[in-house]
Amino acid sequence: MAEQNTTPGGPAVPTEPTEPTEPTEPTEPTEATNSTDLTGPRDTPADVPTPHQVPHPSGGTHAPAVPVAESHPSRWGRVDDDGTVYVRTADGERKVGVWQAGSADEGLMHYARRFDDLRTEVELLQSRLASGAGDPKQALSTATHLRDTLPEAAVVGDLDALRTRLDHVVAHAESALERGKQERERARAAAVARKQELAAEAEEIATSSTQWKAAGDRLKAILDEWKTVKGVDRKTDDELWKRFSKARESFSRRRGSHFAELDKQRAAAKQRKEELIEEAESLSDSTDWGPTAGRYKDLMAEWKAAGRAPKDADDALWQRFRAAQDTFFSRRSAAFSERDAEFAENAARKEELLTEAEKIDPSANLDAAKSQLRRIQASWDEIGKVPRERMRELDGRLKAVQDRVRSAEDARWRRTDPEAEARAAQFRERVEQFESQAEKARAAGDDRRAKKAEEQAAQWREWLRTAEEAVANR
Repeated sequence: MAEQNTTPGGPAVPTEPTEPTEPTEPTEPTEATNSTDLTGPRDTPADVPTPHQVPHPSGGTHAPAVPVAESHPSRWGRVDDDGTVYVRTADGERKVGVWQAGSADEGLMHYARRFDDLRTEVELLQSRLASGAGDPKQALSTATHLRDTLPEAAVVGDLDALRTRLDHVVAHAESALERGKQERERARAAAVARKQELAAEAEEIATSSTQWKAAGDRLKAILDEWKTVKGVDRKTDDELWKRFSKARESFSRRRGSHFAELDKQRAAAKQRKEELIEEAESLSDSTDWGPTAGRYKDLMAEWKAAGRAPKDADDALWQRFRAAQDTFFSRRSAAFSERDAEFAENAARKEELLTEAEKIDPSANLDAAKSQLRRIQASWDEIGKVPRERMRELDGRLKAVQDRVRSAEDARWRRTDPEAEARAAQFRERVEQFESQAEKARAAGDDRRAKKAEEQAAQWREWLRTAEEAVANR
């Protein structure tokens, strides 16, 4: 409790200086100051709203209004004849100090101002809490301290209303702290869940991804996002970071092993391709067109099977290999063009021979026809090859002439063949021989021998008829 001491010849000075308060903001008019007659002291102000009467900005009730003490300080206190200053509360009067520096009204006004300074400080706390600009923890501490020291405060004003107001501020601050705690907990849970998702994704990438660049970029993006996720407690954050870090290291090792093996394979591919190039270049001057072209086809298959060499060497190796192929196939193409021209000329010459051959008439003079055909065949063979697509046509036409001459020759041979005549006479003789044996056996009464001889005669007679028809049809 602050009391004032008097000094002879000077004004009364408070024994406890007033604590500095935050700058006073313009206070909103209250029901007590605007519409209530404050004249006359009362033990309990009837016009002060109770906490449940006015809605609170956050959804409950408004903070109870606290009347301005300076307007009518006598309503809340008094100064007795010896200068003792009292404040009225619901529990009765309480001494708050001594005033001897002036009139009683000035003393009450002095203590009322101190009350209003305190009232302004409480309203400022409430205002900042309501706007969200104040720190709930600091506001709770300040409001609790003010409420705890209120029973000894050297002020004159509606202390009961101010206590109620402070109770409200404390409740508001505690509620704000709880909401903040819940929001932080929700944010922490969301942050933990997100980092768990990121760690799980990183582990999946580390285990199975073979899209090395895309996976590496994704891990970098995960790391960037990881740094932005705040609010996780240190223990949990360390555990999740270890998972993520382990996944990154696992992926890096697996990717490093992959590219090390790839480098090894590409070095082997480079060596194999250099071997293929050496063979391809050694074949580029070959004139053995068919087998060499086949070998180049095999070399191309082996080239593809060798795989890719290091990027800085693969293109140069391919240029060398292709140059060797191009050299050979360009030479072959030129040779084939020359050959095709020669074959076309050969075809034209054979067509001239065919024109002559197709005029041969073996029925007029077979020997002359044969002689002319032999001469044409000799010339035909000397001419040589023709284009592949003309071979069947030209050979077929010559064969037709050959077949016509051969048919005429066969017909003449059949007409003049002495062996055929002799064979028919021999068959005739055998028929007569078996017929004579049959007659003799029958005359001797030997029917068995006669029958056998007749059967043999019949067989030879059939052969004789065939031989005679062959001679007749020549």
